Amino acid sequence: MQIASDRERKLMTPSRVAVTCLGLFPSRNVESRYSSHVRVQKPADLPPTILFGHTPSSLTIYDAFPKSIFHFLILPRPEAYPDLTIPDLSSLKSLLKKDKSRAEELIKSLQSDAEALKADIESEMVKRYGFKWEIWTGLHGAPSMEHLHLHVISADLCSERMKNKKHYNSFHPKLGFFIDIDEVLSWFEAEPSYYSTMAKLDHKQYDAILKEPLSCFHCHADQKNMPTLKTHLQEEFDKISAQKKSSAEKKRKLEDRKEERAKKQKSEETPNLHGTESDDN
Repeated sequence: MQIASDRERKLMTPSRVAVTCLGLFPSRNVESRYSSHVRVQKPADLPPTILFGHTPSSLTIYDAFPKSIFHFLILPRPEAYPDLTIPDLSSLKSLLKKDKSRAEELIKSLQSDAEALKADIESEMVKRYGFKWEIWTGLHGAPSMEHLHLHVISADLCSERMKNKKHYNSFHPKLGFFIDIDEVLSWFEAEPSYYSTMAKLDHKQYDAILKEPLSCFHCHADQKNMPTLKTHLQEEFDKISAQKKSSAEKKRKLEDRKEERAKKQKSEETPNLHGTESDDN
């Protein structure tokens, strides 16, 4: 499926529309905010600059304020889970308070949808940049937006929307605020006491992570401020880009040489039919 460029989305719709159209607001009054939007909204009614795709159980939308080159949200559709209320689906914490097996089933469903999305992102990476890089899939321990959503985000954190320490630390893969979906699923296989501890998702504990000093997730070097960090992250991405493209070019040349040798060998092995007929006469 074609991924709209950030420029195309800006030209066609204000980024905030992605939030308001789905009713995804920071709010404690979850039921009133969501009952008239997420539950009723038809995917076909959403413009392609907001909605990337959907399944019977989820919506995949472009993040309204992307923190990386590629950034999507996958949200469970309440109508697919009639046994769960809107408040049950407000966050990972609220979901984990419900039936354990049901919660695991829902998260695995989101993971499955994310794998399909990652394939589309990788295809677009190669199309736009000539190479592909890592994609993270995870949830926030203390999300600011109330409706359970899975982040699928490219591992670069290069974006004009990355404006402050809170933004950055919330996606830093090593700090813990951003929880990889595989880690969340591992809780279900752990001892019940460990699951209960992790499922508490204490907001105070996670909020403290957002105040951690800035450091590069690539090389772990400390950064004095956001402008310095953003410049550093772009330099890191440019280095990765150069390395990937150089590797791809070497691979292409190697494949070309192999193809040339194969053609030469085939040509040498092909019998000279005209020569054979002349000899017979």
